[in-house]
Amino acid sequence: MKILVSVKRVVDYNVKVRCKSDGTNVDIANVKMSMNPFDEIAMEEAVRLKEAGIATEVVAVSCGGPQCQEVLRTAAAIGADRGILVQTDVELQPLAVAKLLKALLDKESAGLVIMGKQAIDDDCNQTGQMLAALADLPQATFASRVEIADGKATVTREVDGGLETLQLTLPAVITADLRLNEPRYVTLPNIMKARKKPIETLSPQELGVEVEPRIRLLKVSDPPQRAPGVMVPDVDALIDKLKNEAKVV
Repeated sequence: MKILVSVKRVVDYNVKVRCKSDGTNVDIANVKMSMNPFDEIAMEEAVRLKEAGIATEVVAVSCGGPQCQEVLRTAAAIGADRGILVQTDVELQPLAVAKLLKALLDKESAGLVIMGKQAIDDDCNQTGQMLAALADLPQATFASRVEIADGKATVTREVDGGLETLQLTLPAVITADLRLNEPRYVTLPNIMKARKKPIETLSPQELGVEVEPRIRLLKVSDPPQRAPGVMVPDVDALIDKLKNEAKVV
């Protein structure tokens, strides 16, 4: 079984993002970039399935500019066998990415797609669901446990009321949640080996996909600053502030 894993290049989760002065977007100039943490979890799960003998090949896919080769090399260092870069300068939105992944899914004939449940830059949480709809495949989102056996995937997923268990017939789409696993530490020998693994570069036109944006970003602004907290001497003072200043009681 071949597993397709999508990986996105985003601002590193340790970096505090800032808006551009003109409010057009987030300022990413000279900012550290890395693989989306949820996609890293998805890649780890795919590699574990290969190590268990369930999968035969893990293919990492990234869509964007040439800089996305960085995350594909990281995916290769984790354990991906090869990478595919769909290179474009267009700012990709979830529907466009889902269409690109659908085209690659058909091209590669993968038996399973694993991806992060969302990217930490836009927090859309849409691509996996859109891909499943476009490809007419069963899906399980927010997976916290995945078991593959007899051509079926048993997925435990986190929902508001607790845990839900689904059984899917492969091929299928699974999106990874935070507690699915803990990604391995990438060692220097694996980083060196990753340099020799192939990365195929394609364009959206070669895949027959139109990626022009359908949603226009109007403005990006920082959230309003919160006033600092204050200490009150007693309960009566607290009630007075809640009633007269915060006006919540």
